[in-house]
Amino acid sequence: MRARCSYDYAVIRFVPRVERGEFVNVGVIVRCGERDLLEARIELDERRLAALAPGADVTLVRRHLESIAAVCRGGEAAGPIGRLTPRERFDWLVAPRSTIIQTSAVHSGHCDDPAQVADRLLAAMVRSGP
Repeated sequence: MRARCSYDYAVIRFVPRVERGEFVNVGVIVRCGERDLLEARIELDERRLAALAPGADVTLVRRHLESIAAVCRGGEAAGPIGRLTPRERFDWLVAPRSTIIQTSAVHSGHCDDPAQVADRLLAAMVRSGP
């Protein structure tokens, strides 16, 4: 059995009108230094997005969300940011922004399997139903 590890996470939000502060949770980013894990789980509910922002460019939103996943994976496909360490990429991803894609404050916890934490957080923070 693997030892417990600590992790950090943030919720990814779609914020169609920054000045209103309304948002839809669309994913999570989880980082675990002990397991060298940085990953994003994204699930865009287009009905919820349309209810909050009729006429939103879903293709553009998906493209922005895919860039978050690419930065988590790292490597050349993510551009210069992809060459940073997982910790540096996480910090870059969760830095405050005034754009249509933002993250929540960073939260921490302890777990046995951070990949399972990502699934649990996605279910609890992003999905609207059981």
